[in-house]
Amino acid sequence: MEGNTAVVTATFIVYIGVMLALGYIAYKRTTNLSDYILGGRSLGPGTAALSAGASDMSGWLLLGLPGYALSAGYEASWIALGLLVGTWANWLIVARRLRVYSHLASDSLTLPAYFENRFEDNSRLLRVISAVFILLFFLFYTSSGLVAAGKLFESTFGFGYEVAVVVGTLAIISYTFFGGFLAVSWTDVIQGLLMAAALVVVPVMALNVVGGWDAVHGAMEARNPELLNLWTNVEGEPLGFVAIISLLGWGLGYFGQPHILARFKAIESDAALPTARRIAVLWTGVCLLASLVIGWIGIGYFGEEGLADAETVFLALVQALMHPLVAGILLAAVLAAIMSTADSQLLVSSSALAEDFYKALFRRDASQQELVWVGRAAVIGIAALALVFAFNPESTVLGLVSYAWAGFGAAFGPAIILSLFWRRMNRFGALAGIIVGGVTVVVWKQIDSIGLYEIIPGFILATIAIVVVTLVTPAPEGKVTDQFDDMASRF
Repeated sequence: MEGNTAVVTATFIVYIGVMLALGYIAYKRTTNLSDYILGGRSLGPGTAALSAGASDMSGWLLLGLPGYALSAGYEASWIALGLLVGTWANWLIVARRLRVYSHLASDSLTLPAYFENRFEDNSRLLRVISAVFILLFFLFYTSSGLVAAGKLFESTFGFGYEVAVVVGTLAIISYTFFGGFLAVSWTDVIQGLLMAAALVVVPVMALNVVGGWDAVHGAMEARNPELLNLWTNVEGEPLGFVAIISLLGWGLGYFGQPHILARFKAIESDAALPTARRIAVLWTGVCLLASLVIGWIGIGYFGEEGLADAETVFLALVQALMHPLVAGILLAAVLAAIMSTADSQLLVSSSALAEDFYKALFRRDASQQELVWVGRAAVIGIAALALVFAFNPESTVLGLVSYAWAGFGAAFGPAIILSLFWRRMNRFGALAGIIVGGVTVVVWKQIDSIGLYEIIPGFILATIAIVVVTLVTPAPEGKVTDQFDDMASRF
């Protein structure tokens, strides 16, 4: 056993060493804030697609979603369907226009900067309030990654939970601190490929061991026939409209995720977007299906009562079925999933602090190098705060992700979509939508009594707020509509 652990440990060390080397190379190429935040807008279609997918899916793809599939059976398919449609729609509807518009709008590097420049908001309220919501919801999102890291190191090496979380946090901070967006994007490509490989290999191996899909199906039926019913929960009750809409509603979150939207802005040209979209949708579809299958296989292999924590089903299958060297590589894929999202979240959060608080409110004449170092310091500060949330071992990866996902989707999704397609929209409408969407998610989470996922009311009310407030306030100035016309003429 000790020998097996040594092999797995060596694999982890090699993997982290490669990530650090990429971070150092990116550090040498990072000379200004544009490089640090968007990599100089130089990503190719493959890099952009895999980076967006890897930063999107995170540790919940290998822990949270398989755990939910193990507990809920086929019901979990609704989340996967919503996410796949959301991925496709985001690349199709938002990506190209945001790439062009963010460049036209004074080369906006961050999402708050885009809102400010798109609507010529000299009050800076749009920028600051957007940054506040980014920092708020990313604390929970980043914490989910640290919780996942804690479960990984605790399960694999037997570390105490708190020690495991700290080790994972230090690994993530290291290359994000130095390399910025290029380090995050380059490592995301490796991590995205590693995640996909792990998600395909593990169910294939596990199916051979348990006796094929018929054996898995039989085990699910023997445990609870309702696990095989797409339209009922495990108690046999019909899911109903509210439950299905809540599960599909995860797809709405894509339109407002700052770390995913950053990849659209960073791609080398809008001409590369169709290729990137095809790669992204294919990668997402394969990974989501494999993640569900892992959870369902776990029902047959372990039974839910066979695992203290359903979210460790992937880790448990790897450790039970694989040679230590292969297990080390596949478990490194879990670390890859965690790191690929947490690093992006830290980077977007640090960018919001450096560009949208520090520069916008305190040091408008700050040098590029100064802003890069402010961003790097923010990485450490934000990670430390997220670590506090992650120290609660009762936290679930899926629970933390669902809250942050809803917050971003409702606060920014409607504002992004309408800003790209509605010429009449003004800064008052944008501000109202961001505030109403973000606040609705926070409030609904506390008062909901019908089980409706908070992103649904948040998205609807934010859209209504944008339309109503825009129509009852003055039309935007000529230079705002002229810039919109310039953007629209390119399509």
